[in-house]
Amino acid sequence: MRCLITGGAGFIGSHLSEELLGRGNQVTVLDDLSTGSIENIQHLRRHSGFRYFVDTVMNRPLLAELVDEAETVFHLAAAVGVRLIVESPVRTIETNVRATELLLEVAAKKRRKVIIASTSEVYGKSSKIPFSEGDDLVIGPPDKGRWSYACSKAIDEFLALAYWREKKLPTVVARFFNMIGPRQTGQYGMVVPTFLRQALANEPLTVFGDGQQSRCFGWVGDGVSAIIALSEHSEAVGKVFNIGSDEEMTINELAARVRRVAGSHSPIVRIPYNEAYEPGFEDMCRRVPDLRRVRQLIGYKPTKSLNEMLEAIVASMRPLLQPSLRLSVLTAAASSI
Repeated sequence: MRCLITGGAGFIGSHLSEELLGRGNQVTVLDDLSTGSIENIQHLRRHSGFRYFVDTVMNRPLLAELVDEAETVFHLAAAVGVRLIVESPVRTIETNVRATELLLEVAAKKRRKVIIASTSEVYGKSSKIPFSEGDDLVIGPPDKGRWSYACSKAIDEFLALAYWREKKLPTVVARFFNMIGPRQTGQYGMVVPTFLRQALANEPLTVFGDGQQSRCFGWVGDGVSAIIALSEHSEAVGKVFNIGSDEEMTINELAARVRRVAGSHSPIVRIPYNEAYEPGFEDMCRRVPDLRRVRQLIGYKPTKSLNEMLEAIVASMRPLLQPSLRLSVLTAAASSI
């Protein structure tokens, strides 16, 4: 199968590229590296079935050419991360909505199957737990920029399903719930890589708010396998699927777990949302997926416990941190002489 992955140099996109290549597929990545990294796909460049283009989805002629060559398109390109969303709401809305609209328009001309990556953020302020795909979406007020991401991704979903109903373009929507794994960066506010980096450096673990907000963390490998299976299943077309884990825990519990797994003595400090992001910032109290739909269709089941996920991420991070850790040890030794 010939696959195009927009945002393929990002966290999930790079793992998807790797898995598809491992299964014997041809993979083309289109990424402008705004939040992705060439290092994420560096090890794939030697693969004969892999190629990449550093460019934007908004480059219509290039996008049309790459979609024409593909059989299946995985659309992962998006503005992601709470910090980026708060600081750049215009970029968030434009990147998510315009790019998806253009991709669907181009794909419709060739009837290419499109898998749209969405997010648990679309459930917004809903208090119905667990979140099911058919539930109402409760988005916060427009004067809170934090909800621009949720709203823009919801529009992406509406577009994708509208293209299926009206133009018979085969589309599938995957709502990811806090996927974690190697290569994920904390630069844009992702909590697990941020906590692990802080713990491995014995720096304070910064918990935003009171830490009682809860999340479910899913393994990136499970998410990647799920969207590949959905892309191959005819009954997935025209539907939305939650993907992640339903093991719920508070951010306070996560911080304590990270310290134990990393063998860290980092203190845990709490920072008010107003200081961490912006005045009046609103967060989701709980985020728990109902996984029955994806389980019934493709037999989806999380394969790793949270401890196993954290241990795997720590193992991938330690070599990257070693030079700085050695330098800090040498500096401390020199200052004591």
